[in-house]
Amino acid sequence: MASNRYEFSACTSVLVGKKATVDGSTLIARNEDFKSAWPKHLVIHPHEEFANEQKFVAQDNGFTTTLPKVKGKYTATPEWTAENGLIEEDGINEYGVAMSATESTYANDQVLAVDPLVETGINEGSVVTVVLPYAHSAREGVAILGKIVETNGAAETNGMLFSDQDEVWYMEIGSGHHWVAQRIPDDCYAVAANQMAIQEIDFDDPDNFMFSPTIREFVAQNHLNTAREGFNFRKIFGTQTLSDEVYSTPRVWFAQQYLNADTPNTPMSEDLPFIRKADRLIQVADVEYILGSHFQRTPYDLLGKGPESGKFRPISLAKTQESHILQIRPDMPIEVGGLHWLSLGVTAQSVYVPLYAGATDVHPAYKVGTKDYSPDSAYWTYKLAGILVDPHYHEFGEDLQETQHKLRIKFGQMVREADQKALQMEPAERTKFLTDQSIKMQQTGLDAMNKLISVLVTKSTDLSPLNYNTDLNL
Repeated sequence: MASNRYEFSACTSVLVGKKATVDGSTLIARNEDFKSAWPKHLVIHPHEEFANEQKFVAQDNGFTTTLPKVKGKYTATPEWTAENGLIEEDGINEYGVAMSATESTYANDQVLAVDPLVETGINEGSVVTVVLPYAHSAREGVAILGKIVETNGAAETNGMLFSDQDEVWYMEIGSGHHWVAQRIPDDCYAVAANQMAIQEIDFDDPDNFMFSPTIREFVAQNHLNTAREGFNFRKIFGTQTLSDEVYSTPRVWFAQQYLNADTPNTPMSEDLPFIRKADRLIQVADVEYILGSHFQRTPYDLLGKGPESGKFRPISLAKTQESHILQIRPDMPIEVGGLHWLSLGVTAQSVYVPLYAGATDVHPAYKVGTKDYSPDSAYWTYKLAGILVDPHYHEFGEDLQETQHKLRIKFGQMVREADQKALQMEPAERTKFLTDQSIKMQQTGLDAMNKLISVLVTKSTDLSPLNYNTDLNL
């Protein structure tokens, strides 16, 4: 690998089919975890057309590919520096396709011995940039990336999320040149957390499974499948270690027990199913709760004081750079129906701010911010609020929660009102309106967080260890 960016990157993903949601939306979502201070920006790339195919060369590892002449408009969240690659991570394009990448996974030694990773292959730094602008459906996004992996090789094993108005797909790269993808059933959801997640592959069901064309021969010729029957991708390509049971499976368990009452109380189980049908219809708020969780209401709560507190790696933690929920709503043009919900900094201490897919610009504060704190940066504004809460969580937690509560209500109202107006407008007028409304919502979030910061700073002045309470009876 070209850099340490990927060796320590660890995320949690949620995917929900259209019949599993309360309003018919498809949802793909993920926490991007890397460093506790590593800003993200938000950009909107315009539609571009070129006379010739374009050559793409990755700055970090030299991965090279040829790109089509037409590049669709798309949203993305790159890092403040391109030293480790563009790392655009997530977005929605003008064709109604959403993509989130990547969910870091790990292949076992036996697989990598016969199909090692390719140093100049595709990696997290490039994958959104070379796939999302060119995909006209979720299925096509999988096919584009699959072809790149087969031709150029992969520098990492990763999971990728794709969706459109009708379908949700999860794709996993299992070795240098092999991959599989599974469509999440419309009435189901799935959660992935840093380990191979896809299980049994049905090679005779092209509607629901895609895969590298020679994967069966590869596995058979190299004697990689220890099962007497079936083709369980997770067990053939993935790992099953104590690290998985402490670091990965408990996060999947937490999400499943939240959505399914019959989930066994076995957080370390290697046999948790990848796909489940929830007890109820799922809202965006449920996905927010999962991605902002730290094992609350369980003995493992990271903020708890019991003997098992901190036993497992939580979903939300200090190293989250950003969290996103990509929602594609039904029966609307994508510029209105597509919402890119973005939470900067620690998910549990931040709030998801909506951006319309039809917007063409973002608030200036979302375009700036480096590794050193600066008050003009949206990332650092949300991060600062969390930092001020951290040392006094029990004293300041209610202030933070009240701000989050009010913003969720406000954003819900603003989106509802903007939807109604936008759907009555002509396309040209609608574009400017959606841009203005998105920036207005971003400003609303920043105003609320800055107000919270002011309150927390003022309250903190009385919490110094140098404080002394005088006994007035002396």
